[in-house]
Amino acid sequence: PMDIPAEGAVPRRERRKDDRPAELLQAALEIMVEKGFSATRLDDVAARAGVSKGTVYLYFDSKESLFQEVVRTSIIPALANAEQLMARHDGPAHELLRSMTWGMWNVVLSGPAGGIPKLMLAEARNFPELADFYYREVVQRAHALVRGVIGRGVASGEFRPVDVDSVAHVLISSLVMLAVSRHSVDFCGREGREPGAYIEAYIDIALHGLRASGSAA
Repeated sequence: PMDIPAEGAVPRRERRKDDRPAELLQAALEIMVEKGFSATRLDDVAARAGVSKGTVYLYFDSKESLFQEVVRTSIIPALANAEQLMARHDGPAHELLRSMTWGMWNVVLSGPAGGIPKLMLAEARNFPELADFYYREVVQRAHALVRGVIGRGVASGEFRPVDVDSVAHVLISSLVMLAVSRHSVDFCGREGREPGAYIEAYIDIALHGLRASGSAA
């Protein structure tokens, strides 16, 4: 007998169409991380998503716009959540630094999106407009977050006076390099590095380095 959709159910064909942008973005993220931006072809993205190349152009007018949307959907929401967390947090700065570090690792850097920093390091010189976009949308916001946490701790006396901007660069670079190594020299776990132990060591060193004399941070 013919199957009759339940009342209010979305037909399969329509549901599939609604899912296509997300499926294309997921396919693009995977391929760009695997191959790099320059080697990624829209044909490959379409094939992995199970659609025609023409379908890709229904949603994205270029590979550059596809990459930008990948960044906006895979990284920007996590930065927005971290900004909200910082706005709500009224406890010690060391607790906020720990929460934000683990949050960014678990939500972004440990997954496929963790390969985007490596992609940008490799491709920035060849695609300066994409590098500018990534700097504005991701790097500046991430640095503002970390500077905000450190500055809050310094202002409260929990952290010792430091060059907030320089320390923020050091902390972000150390965390990003863990993600970069997982998509390069440590691909497939060749080095056997355990990310959880790395992050705990990273947090421990950061807090001991920032702690003001007599602070319980």
